[in-house]
Amino acid sequence: MTRTLLIGVRVLDPAAGPATSACETVDGRISWIGSAADARERARSGDPVEVHTYDGAVVAPAFVDAHVHTTASGLLVDGLDLTCARSPHDVLDAVAARAATRPGTVIWGHGWEDNRWSPARPPTRTELDRAAGGVPVYLSRIDVHSALVSSALLDRAAAAVGAPGWSADGPLSADAHHHVRRAALAAIDPTQRRAAQRAFLTDVAARGVAVVHECAGPDISGHEDLAGLLVLDTGVDVVGYWGEPVATAAQARELLAATGARGLAGDLFVDGSLGSRTAALRAPYADAPGCTGNRYLDAAAIGIHLAACSAAGVQAGFHVIGDAAADLVLDGLAEAARIVSPATVRAARHRLEHLEMVDPDQAARLAALGVVASVQPAFDAAWGGPTGMYAARLGPARAAAMNPFATLHAAGVSLAFGSDSPVTPVDPWGTVRAATGHTRPASAVGADVALGAHTAGGYRAAGVDDPVAGRLVVGAPASYTVWDGAGPLDGVAASPRCLRTVHRGRVLFEAATDRPSVRPA
Repeated sequence: MTRTLLIGVRVLDPAAGPATSACETVDGRISWIGSAADARERARSGDPVEVHTYDGAVVAPAFVDAHVHTTASGLLVDGLDLTCARSPHDVLDAVAARAATRPGTVIWGHGWEDNRWSPARPPTRTELDRAAGGVPVYLSRIDVHSALVSSALLDRAAAAVGAPGWSADGPLSADAHHHVRRAALAAIDPTQRRAAQRAFLTDVAARGVAVVHECAGPDISGHEDLAGLLVLDTGVDVVGYWGEPVATAAQARELLAATGARGLAGDLFVDGSLGSRTAALRAPYADAPGCTGNRYLDAAAIGIHLAACSAAGVQAGFHVIGDAAADLVLDGLAEAARIVSPATVRAARHRLEHLEMVDPDQAARLAALGVVASVQPAFDAAWGGPTGMYAARLGPARAAAMNPFATLHAAGVSLAFGSDSPVTPVDPWGTVRAATGHTRPASAVGADVALGAHTAGGYRAAGVDDPVAGRLVVGAPASYTVWDGAGPLDGVAASPRCLRTVHRGRVLFEAATDRPSVRPA
């Protein structure tokens, strides 16, 4: 029997708030929660126990990141981080430096954001070819809905030329981007891919995350990528989703079996992103008159996919950002409910990723059909506010209504928080802080709601029916994190440091300073 006591902590359950100062786990379950004095007495009796003594540390449930891209995130451990680039010249200098140190190898980078640059233009392909010296280059924009690519990579993705989203000398988006992304991923060998996946999962465990939802699909990664990820044992649970539409219940079951996915959801694109001006809007972009973004699926196709998955008892879902895309999804949900019945749709617990532009009426309709909102509060922190990217792309009125977490919660829509890594970093407490400190206070949620959405909400989003999953109560799985004191829930701006991450009794991460004493019976 494995028995562990944590003493001198604040036990932070999402539904109960900070309460007691000690807890005990036995064989992967929480067996007792109580006072420090009682804990010391328990340590002196019974079976041998591993004791961790703290001075005011916080014990919270292990976090669930409900939207990640593992391989793409892991590749950045050794790739080009372009989030700090402030001009096209910064990007070109970084590419040239990498090409010089690793001649002949594929250059993978991410994070450029041209709207923050001076001059506000991306490098041309001609400039990129010159800097790269003839090697394949794939540099995704911060939203991963467009990319700068070299001619050498295009030679491996001939289908991109002339496809929707094609540009002869600028960034590629839409289908053209999907083609070059597949080519870039194909250039990564299996050993590199496994190393990238392991690096990312090891890193998230050190950040207090024990479960991630991988949003895979034919336009994102590939069957081989997802299959390898699902068998990789790091202790971090990976819940796989595959974004590919089906027309019948039989097809849904077959595709689920072929991929090993939890559902046919995640990044099944209805539209694109605001940063790349591919999110589908009812009215044109404020900074691009005449442009209303891209629509990759119509309401009929959305309804067919939802009906097929509902009939099969399979969770479906979509990537949806713009208000026009939300309209399409609501129409598709109504059609699916007509085909198979509202109760059948509700039972499948379909999910929508991002869902940044919805109004109260739409939120109520989503709640009535049992839809889960998988959202990313860090998007608001990065791009919200009167001077952010949202305001530039949409104008102040539409931007102010973005990411309405409070509206969704008030309507009864179940929230699950994630990062969409590598779009924003995995930072659970930063996510909680962004949700409680929304740039528009009326859209913020309380600390209890935010913590619950990033813990128990992630389990609900994956269809887990255990009422104590993501909780810190007796009988719940021993999935918890220990943090070095104050953080966002105490009004502190910085995120606390993770000392320990445990999932179902297995230690995934332990800081060098967190060493227990072992007391025999």
